[in-house]
Amino acid sequence: MKRIGVLALQGAVREHILAIEASGAEGVPVKTVAELEGLDGLVLPGGESTTMRRLLDSYELLEPIRKKALDGLPVFGTCAGLILLAGTIVGYEEPHLGLMDITVERNSFGRQVDSFEVPLAIEGVGVGVDFPAVFIRAPHIVSVGPDVEVLATHGDRIVLARQGRFLGCSFHPELTDDHRVMQYFIDICVHSKESSEVGSV
Repeated sequence: MKRIGVLALQGAVREHILAIEASGAEGVPVKTVAELEGLDGLVLPGGESTTMRRLLDSYELLEPIRKKALDGLPVFGTCAGLILLAGTIVGYEEPHLGLMDITVERNSFGRQVDSFEVPLAIEGVGVGVDFPAVFIRAPHIVSVGPDVEVLATHGDRIVLARQGRFLGCSFHPELTDDHRVMQYFIDICVHSKESSEVGSV
């Protein structure tokens, strides 16, 4: 069984863990550097990105997470987690983790009261059945680099993208009973582990 960590500093940690477990993996809350050990993947949940950055700095987790990710750990960022993953953030000079070659704009779908759910067609996630995507003060991906695959759009905005073992989305897949996006990430973790084991033989 794969062990998938969920950064447990802010956001829908319990909901992510339940989605992970419903997808056949073990969900593990992560608050310390030691808890990063032995993971097959890491989820960065929604919340408020500037607050999450302050907490990452306070808990001295930013650089250890970046190092683990660069060393091969798959990472999935939802909503604020997408902002943490982005290499460029509109209006900000520096990124946070900067793991994905994407540009992200914060709060591009309005305020909390403007939250909505919309059916999305997602590349590689089911066939013919749209995903119920919940948007809450969501960012969107403005542009992507050449190695980034766009998996879903809403209107003319990119809302789900993958770059190798990194996955980022604007919406909250953990807030529905449809776990296909989480299963997609766990499949990334499985294949990433298999590839690293083959490479080490």
